[in-house]
Amino acid sequence: MTSSIEKAAQRLEQLRKAGAVLPGDKVQSAGTNASETVQPSGYVALPAAVSPDALTETHLKAGQKTVQIDLTALGASGFVTPNAPRSAMTDQYRVIKRPLLDNATGKGSSLVANGNLIMVTSALPGEGKSFTAINLAMSMAMELDHTVMLVDADVTRPSVMAKLGLPPAAGLLDVLRDEKIKLQDVLLRTNIEKLTLLPAGLPHERATELLASDAMTALLNEMSRRYGDRIIIFDSPPLLLTTEARVLANHMGQVVVVVQAEKTLQSEVEHALSTIESCPIKLMILNQVRNRGLGAYGYGYGYGRMAGEHRPVTAAV
Repeated sequence: MTSSIEKAAQRLEQLRKAGAVLPGDKVQSAGTNASETVQPSGYVALPAAVSPDALTETHLKAGQKTVQIDLTALGASGFVTPNAPRSAMTDQYRVIKRPLLDNATGKGSSLVANGNLIMVTSALPGEGKSFTAINLAMSMAMELDHTVMLVDADVTRPSVMAKLGLPPAAGLLDVLRDEKIKLQDVLLRTNIEKLTLLPAGLPHERATELLASDAMTALLNEMSRRYGDRIIIFDSPPLLLTTEARVLANHMGQVVVVVQAEKTLQSEVEHALSTIESCPIKLMILNQVRNRGLGAYGYGYGYGRMAGEHRPVTAAV
């Protein structure tokens, strides 16, 4: 039988593989051959022998704080940030978010059930869905009348925390696997007043099954009921990679499908859209469209790279 210490050691190794720097780890100092022991902000030291439950409690306690997003670095990576100078990108996201906000708040042509639950996905990996989800959340958090929760629901390949320059933390998977952990225990406030984060959580071997479980359905119902006045954006797995994204879409009021121009096949887009037919509102964003005579409206759009001049184009499905 595996001992508590062994289980704790396995959990620590999972965290390190996910990119977390843990208390007591040796890291190489920049520009030197020396290493030093680091204590990352937001983590507390673990004793030599610790149970898996205590390990979870440690990370939950660490999450009960405001995390600091480096907005200067984020803006330099190509993301929308509050108080940044007006740009083509911020203007585009103002256009993209407006119908989503109207549907979420009942100002659209018809009332949309769970309209405040918005899933951002794609047909395949690498099309820019996480980049889009973060930018939508940032842009919506700049609104005077709305608060936003950004959920990293791509549980097998989480990237939201890393893109925001933050370490992994307890989150969605921990709530789903342990009924003693409540949603409010793992939510992270940020230095952006109206933006809250729900990380993917600590790695779990049955992550995709948890995303399609009854516990996830119950959590989504709770989120819709408890946070009915908040816009909740889910960065989900690609639709053609797993079936869990399709299950998640069934609970959404709105789905945004990101399509990379000149890469994704039309048949793949059609197949992806066919899997979410039950969702009442679907919006498609064509990503990395090459600029042809658009003047000031061309800009880099991707994972922080200025890879030529591109722009997103939106279309209702």
